[in-house]
Amino acid sequence: MAVVLRLARAGAKKKPYYHVVATDSRNPRDGKFIEAVGAYDPNLNPPKVEFNEDRLNYWLKTGATPSETVADLIKVASKQPKTTPAA
Repeated sequence: MAVVLRLARAGAKKKPYYHVVATDSRNPRDGKFIEAVGAYDPNLNPPKVEFNEDRLNYWLKTGATPSETVADLIKVASKQPKTTPAA
């Protein structure tokens, strides 16, 4: 089983929203997945990229291959300033 990190589309027509998921490479784009590790909302300006960094790092260390788009989103997220929730 080859695990990949890729986008699964959600949201309404003309209003896409994507979940970043770890899944078997043989599963369809929006099919079953092992775990959701992040989200991407291209409707916002600038687009919003969020990851559960612990789980993302786990999957990358265990050999999961990110798709080209997810690899780009990881780079974008690493450049964003870390925000801490207001207490």
